[in-house]
Amino acid sequence: MSRIGKKNIIIPEGVDIKIDNRNITVKGPKGEISHEIPRIIGIEIKDKAILLNPKKRTKQSSALWGLTRSLLFNCVEGVTNGFEKQLELVGIGYRAAVQDKKLILEVGYSHKKEIDIPEGIEISVKKNIIIVSGINKQQVGAISAKIRSVRPPEPYKGKGIKYVGEKIRRKEGKKAMATT
Repeated sequence: MSRIGKKNIIIPEGVDIKIDNRNITVKGPKGEISHEIPRIIGIEIKDKAILLNPKKRTKQSSALWGLTRSLLFNCVEGVTNGFEKQLELVGIGYRAAVQDKKLILEVGYSHKKEIDIPEGIEISVKKNIIIVSGINKQQVGAISAKIRSVRPPEPYKGKGIKYVGEKIRRKEGKKAMATT
């Protein structure tokens, strides 16, 4: 039995949900997302809530039950509030700018790194903070990870691109090793 799958998804005011065979479309103030539901999972809408139930009790249906509930909850959350990740540039001369649906990063390489901004994702830059926002949680996380992978933070000085609030495990340099 899935503890997550048992929870109902409450539909907030201003969100419309349409079920078409195995495809569910969630429409809200921020946009529209559609998601396909596995055949093993049954879906119904009752009293402003989405209920999910497996058609047969198997190991696979239990796993998909919780997964489907989480994905649908993220769809509802995305069209009402949206998702946002913030990345911080740490390093002297590190810069970021948005031009023509591209994020241009200057992070210590001899050339600028360009990342294409996909449809449905908004990127803004304020000083040394890159803000990635959108209605699809998967896309926001994937683009944030792609930006971070251009120059991940290094453990000696902490320079690089990191998530805001991320703790970098720092190492001591040669100086500390020489004294022991």
